[in-house]
Amino acid sequence: MFQVRLHGRGGQGVVTAAEMLSISAFLEGKHAQAFPSFGSERMGAPVQAFCRISENEIRSREPIMNPDAVIILDRTVIEPANAFSGLKENGYALINSSTKINVSLSKSLKIKCIGATEIALDLVGRPIPNAVLLGSFSALTNIIKIDSVIKAINTKFSGSIAEKNVKAAQIAYEQTLGGM
Repeated sequence: MFQVRLHGRGGQGVVTAAEMLSISAFLEGKHAQAFPSFGSERMGAPVQAFCRISENEIRSREPIMNPDAVIILDRTVIEPANAFSGLKENGYALINSSTKINVSLSKSLKIKCIGATEIALDLVGRPIPNAVLLGSFSALTNIIKIDSVIKAINTKFSGSIAEKNVKAAQIAYEQTLGGM
């Protein structure tokens, strides 16, 4: 089972990102589960969401304490949320940041920073980095295919919003592949 924990703030699409990730996996014939965890329900409040992907039925329902990957939609939550806690050895950390972030941990991680907010603003017109990060996640981990991400985006959005998010995800995918 591959487990992902997502960290961000209300209004950034954290919960939607987890849902689209699970839809992507489901479209590939895998079992998937996505669910949120948040306190106050207001814009800007810290939010966590979780996603499990497996070839087998998923029975676990508790929050993910030892993820294989973390996706950080807002770098300001890294310290307060202790975002890297429990991250498995050789795990993945995908961070929404246009500048490299120094992460000093005692474990070997595959870390990728990408300016997802900037890509979203440029292509979608809103600072919501979720689809961008899923495109990058696809390239970084190869757990899901970019075609599945595109189909998932099209199930959550329609019209020009879907088209713009698809283009943003594809650009992030290509940038991530190019930077590996």
